Amino acid sequence: MQRLPEYLKRPIIDTEKTKTVRKILKDKCLNTVCDGARCPNKSECYSHNTATFLIMGNVCTRNCKYCNISSAKPLPLDKEEPKHIAEAIKELKLKFAVITSVTRDDLPDGGAEHFKNCIEEIRKLCNSKIEILTPDFGINRIGTFPLDTIIKAHPDVFNHNIETVKRLFKTVRPQGSYDVSIEVLKYIKKNSDIITKSGLMVGLGETYDEIEETFADLKSAGVDIVTVGQYIQPSKAHLEVCKYYTPEEFETLKVIASKIGIKNYQISPLVRSSYKALQSWENVS
Repeated sequence: MQRLPEYLKRPIIDTEKTKTVRKILKDKCLNTVCDGARCPNKSECYSHNTATFLIMGNVCTRNCKYCNISSAKPLPLDKEEPKHIAEAIKELKLKFAVITSVTRDDLPDGGAEHFKNCIEEIRKLCNSKIEILTPDFGINRIGTFPLDTIIKAHPDVFNHNIETVKRLFKTVRPQGSYDVSIEVLKYIKKNSDIITKSGLMVGLGETYDEIEETFADLKSAGVDIVTVGQYIQPSKAHLEVCKYYTPEEFETLKVIASKIGIKNYQISPLVRSSYKALQSWENVS
């Protein structure tokens, strides 16, 4: 594995706040993508009393080549999880909560009803705004009814990541589809007034022209917020990094996004899907 450039390194922060966050998560038996995906911003987010909740288990039915979450047969859904998520959000006093999930192709609706239950439980207990970061729910196999379930629940932000450019998609996400991901985003925007969001990683071998094409596809799908960050290889078993973009090159990506007409974005080396999610929402709402 390549040595990380200094600008991609983050210190480990251990304070009373980070300990409180970890204790609440442990007490409620909750998973976070911060831990599962080895997010480099975990310490920063925990120190600000926040985390991105990972629902429906900690193993995935897909095997994306960039992701640190294990692929295995998942356990049945925990029916108490939505309530525990809401209780944790209340204890943490979150103004803005982000919920994501593993992919659950074993479920008839891909887990859409479970997302809906989480949203409803949160609104019973809290005034938090809610962003969900979802898989594609397998809509290429079962149709769009899971997306209708999400629309009915009406989160404040709907996020579905494209992750990479079209040419690399089958290498990076072999069980997914670039076109299906674009259709998911289009469907939510066409059939609701929900703010939509998507993101991608760079450093997997894409070109600037391909990034520009991806921005254009997201713009045409009506995406309101775009996030872009550097891919960091989680282990030797994952895809290798082809290139570490410099901070100056990330400034170039901002220029490309603006050129395409994307007005709201988080683009920098350590940006991840939910990084500064509250600020992104405030800029659009």
